[in-house]
Amino acid sequence: MRIFLAVIVALVLAAVSQAQKAVSFPTADGGVVSADLYGAGERGVVLAHGGRFKKGSWEKQAQALAAAGFRVLAIDFRGYGQSRGPGDSDPMSAPLHLDVLAAVRYLRKSGAKKVSVVGASMGGGAAGDASILSEPGEIDRLVFLGAAPNGPAEKLKAASLFIVARDDASEDGLRLPGIRAQYEKDPQPKELIIVDGSAHAQFLFQTDQGEKIMREILRFLSGK
Repeated sequence: MRIFLAVIVALVLAAVSQAQKAVSFPTADGGVVSADLYGAGERGVVLAHGGRFKKGSWEKQAQALAAAGFRVLAIDFRGYGQSRGPGDSDPMSAPLHLDVLAAVRYLRKSGAKKVSVVGASMGGGAAGDASILSEPGEIDRLVFLGAAPNGPAEKLKAASLFIVARDDASEDGLRLPGIRAQYEKDPQPKELIIVDGSAHAQFLFQTDQGEKIMREILRFLSGK
């Protein structure tokens, strides 16, 4: 009976630790970021969405990361949901890297000893730019989904994992050549994973590659 009760208590505590909590915090330029917080680990992860998505789109991935022991923060960029700040009427040209940096610093203040960022498409560009402008060691690792930094990749300050579908394309053509060019400039340590198909960024999770990609992300973020 005691063993049974101990198992029940452990399951309840695990469920509580992964429960979603709504939070908000300021940015350096006077904006406010709305986010969902999952888990309570000492390793933090910021999830930065693409242009067609919002913070809620990360729920499945956030739960998986929280179950693996991460403290996860899925943000809405300014101009999405309740988040706001300078440039929020045109998020694609707004200083979104400030939203990422605000999220990284929020996680550190709330108990995370290391913080990584997973950025998809637009969010990947913002994550890369946040790393370039961050203090050394402020961002531990970066995952780019169908993305690369907007700024010079040679100035990235974190270990990086690039994941892109071979036939992922925009109206300007295939994304892989541009992503590979940025990857080549990125300092070590770095990895590039090219998967089959044409799904872009977060849409990869909706394909038969989704589970594999999540395993690769967990492996990379869990590394020493």
